[in-house]
Amino acid sequence: MIDKTWPSAADAVADIPDGASLAVGGFGLSGNPIALIEALLAQGTRHLSVVSNNCGVDDWGLGILLGAGRIRKMTSSYVGENKEFERQFLSGELELELTPQGTLAEKLRAGGAGIAAFFTQTGVGTQVAEGGLPRRYDGEGGIAVASPAKDVRSFDVRGEPRDFVLEEAISTDFALVHAWKGDRHGNLVFRKAARSFNPLAAMAGRICIAQVEHLVEPGEIDPDAVHLPGVFVHRIVEVGEVEKRIEKRTVSGGAR
Repeated sequence: MIDKTWPSAADAVADIPDGASLAVGGFGLSGNPIALIEALLAQGTRHLSVVSNNCGVDDWGLGILLGAGRIRKMTSSYVGENKEFERQFLSGELELELTPQGTLAEKLRAGGAGIAAFFTQTGVGTQVAEGGLPRRYDGEGGIAVASPAKDVRSFDVRGEPRDFVLEEAISTDFALVHAWKGDRHGNLVFRKAARSFNPLAAMAGRICIAQVEHLVEPGEIDPDAVHLPGVFVHRIVEVGEVEKRIEKRTVSGGAR
């Protein structure tokens, strides 16, 4: 078996070129591959097309690449926590392909599974299927690029005809993901909410780069406990325990 470990995050992302497409794990700020993101920022890669559930916040996660002007396009399902994202999108600096969250998850999974496209009911009867969603503004309040209409077909489901919209799978040049534990063969274990989009992003990347908090030897992870098999992972970097931020900290109004 191949030892897939790399000496540093900087080495692992060094060949990501300008204009590359990336699938990036994370759910809110949970499971952001921050060491890989910071290494990509430091090396100056720009004009990136990024697929991720969200774009972090202004000073964390993908938000640091966005703030440095390194991202050309985002494909996301939720973008509500980043003021710089709003500014760039409305000014026409950033392209956005807004995608329903479950559809985005399946597009990534399908890309990793070799499925070209699939039909789903999500989005039928809306601009998701009919087109017209703003993808890029012209900076003056007008729409420079709008989403196209998608193929809609009727299928019999439980004896009833229902409309479904065709969604194409997503595959990217690279994937950047964060895992709690991994072995030298690339088998990964995620913790809690970090498991939501990280495995899917990993599958979609032609080259998957994983940062792990704990690197162990092959055989130390129970095969039954593996969340993502090493066949999907090409490079693995041990980064130690990373800072885990909270987007919105709320407390009760009672005892202080």
